[in-house]
Amino acid sequence: MRLERLLAARGYEVAGVVRDVKQSEDLRAVGAEPVVLDLESATVEEVAEVLEGADAAVFAAGAGPGSGIERKDTVDRGAAVLFADAAERSGVRRYLVVSSMGADEQRAGDEVFDAYLRAKGAADADVRSRAGLDWTILRPGSLTNDAGTGLVSLGASTGHGPVPRDDVAAVLAELLETPSTAGLTLELISGSVPVTVAVKDVAGN
Repeated sequence: MRLERLLAARGYEVAGVVRDVKQSEDLRAVGAEPVVLDLESATVEEVAEVLEGADAAVFAAGAGPGSGIERKDTVDRGAAVLFADAAERSGVRRYLVVSSMGADEQRAGDEVFDAYLRAKGAADADVRSRAGLDWTILRPGSLTNDAGTGLVSLGASTGHGPVPRDDVAAVLAELLETPSTAGLTLELISGSVPVTVAVKDVAGN
């Protein structure tokens, strides 16, 4: 929703996918058109129809806190792969993924968080293998609800740290407007560099 608000304010036509029709008004309030669709049960054709005509797609869904190991696979991996399949099918090349710092498909461990990082890592690997997408993968540190500062550390490796969701959204918006960041997997935490400068810096590397 934070990203949708930013993009709508910049004059873009924005749509947001939600599972629950009750969330529709929240999206309209930030300037986005709601699309009710469950990515755990939708077909590639259904998602491709939603993406038809879009300039870019951003995958930011997640099973969320409290979900078990099974849903880490069906949402954090499966839905990301489905969304990528649909983007390719509908001809949407620009594809951004909100991943997680530490995502690794070889991650060891039996805890739910281990399964989450494996699922995210597997989804990232799948997206990176696709020649039909101009992908960028963003791996934020620990997400907070603090007000954004507009100052970040963004790069291939930043070290661990927190980052406000506001600043994650701001970075995503800049990445969407910076096509030369395609093919990059980036870590993001709070830092001292303005968002626009940080994105330009990584685009030049």
